[in-house]
Parts: sequence; C-alpha cells; structure tokens
Amino acid sequence: MPKNLQDTVKLHNGVEMPWFGLGVFKVKEGSEVVESVKAAIKNGYKSIDTAAVYKNEEGVGQAIKEAGVPREELFITTKVWNSDQGYESTLEAFETSLNKLGLDYLDLYLIHWPKEKSKDTWKALEKLYKDGRVRAIGVSNFHVHHLEDLLSVAEIKPMVNQVEYHPHLAQLELHDFCKKEGIQLEAWSPLKQGVLLDEPTIVEIAEKHKKSPAQIILRWDLQNEVVTIPKSIKEHRIIENADIFNFELSQDDMDRLNALNKNERIGPDPDNFDF
Repeated sequence: MPKNLQDTVKLHNGVEMPWFGLGVFKVKEGSEVVESVKAAIKNGYKSIDTAAVYKNEEGVGQAIKEAGVPREELFITTKVWNSDQGYESTLEAFETSLNKLGLDYLDLYLIHWPKEKSKDTWKALEKLYKDGRVRAIGVSNFHVHHLEDLLSVAEIKPMVNQVEYHPHLAQLELHDFCKKEGIQLEAWSPLKQGVLLDEPTIVEIAEKHKKSPAQIILRWDLQNEVVTIPKSIKEHRIIENADIFNFELSQDDMDRLNALNKNERIGPDPDNFDF
C-alpha cells in the first residue's frame, strides 16, 4: 500500500506513476487552474491530469513553470479528444497539447473515449511512445470489449485505463480484466461529483476513523489498487484529499464500501455517448 503522496505504482513498462494526483476537469482556464495546480504541487502532489477538451492545458503548463519543481519529478497526463482521433490528426493533437503545456515530453497520453478510429489513434500513440515523446500510453473510458478490440491490433499494450470509478460503480469485471492484462486502472470522478459524500455508510465509516467522507472514498480507491485523481480548486480541500496515508480501512470497512456498488454512472456510458 502507498505510504505517502509521492508513492508510485510501477506500470507494465517499468514507468513509476503516482497513486494519487490532481484532476482538472471543469477547472477554468486562467487563474483558477493555475492556482489549483500550484497549490497541489506546493503541497506535495506530483501527478496532474488534464485533457485537450478541458481547454486548460496552457494554465496547467503555466502552473508547472511557476511551481518551480523539476520537470522530472512531475507526472503529467493529457488526452486526445474524439474529434482529433485518427493517425495523423492524433500526432498533430499531441504537438498542440505539448505546446500548450510548454513541455518537451508527456508522462502519460490517453485516448479520451473509444471511437471507430481508436485503432488508428493507438498506432499514433505507439509511435509517440517509441519516439520517446511520451513515457506511457493508455486509454480512458474503455470497457472490456473496447480493450479486447484494441489488444487484437496493439503492438504495445495500454499501460493505463482511466474510467469512472467510485463505490457506486466498482467496475468489477473491468478491474479483473485490467489486472489480468497488467493494465493499471485509474479513477476519474472518484467522489461521484460529490454525490457520495452524504452516503450514510461512508459518513459512518468516516466518523469512526475521524476522517472526511471524501478521504474514506479515496482511501478505498488506493486499497483497491486503483490510481485516483480527485479534483478541487480549494487549497484546503486539495490538502485534505491527500491526507489519506495515515490510516487504513479494515476488511469490514472495505466490504461495506464494496457492497455499495450498483453499477450506477454519473458520466456517460462508453457504449452510448454522442460526442
């Protein structure tokens, strides 16, 4: 189990990825994202997760510059958007993202959603990986059948699959498949956009441990061996979210949290979305 905020999991290609990071979905470009990322880095976060479609890569890049932490200590993820999928267009989208971030390389580049063109997109990611432009490549929002389809043509197996994951959506089949294939599961929207913070079982376990409901959920992620990237724009919350390395959930706590699963999403279903 990770012992602190800087602890990493070794991806199947040997690259070390922090277990815990900051997501910036829906964080506004400009001072909001700059201050959020700087606050995270100042308080020990190493991993920042953005995406082309979030339209805040420039702000993330500015924050990285202003934070004054050596680039090699950070782990920066971005994602290729659906309209840029395909071989050549992905290579172009990568350059655009890299320029906006002001970086020479990325730590992780993901296909944001499974599309018809994802196999061609994957070929582009493989090229970027072989060329040393990105240290690890992966996918986001892929179900088992999407992964199987990709693996049928992939020369390099995805290192990460970032999906909606929280106690109401435990993704058991997907989690098992990814473990078997050596693909690291990563959670987006781990708090179900705040919906889970009032869940009575979670509140009760939080009171027992003298922790917040958010801390209980994020600890559950880690004990299930899932990388997690909660989003916040408030510094005190950014600090609080990461304060989860000084306690442990018991097996009974874990069983109760696991029992909350109802396969319920707050985001779109990867089998049925129109963007």
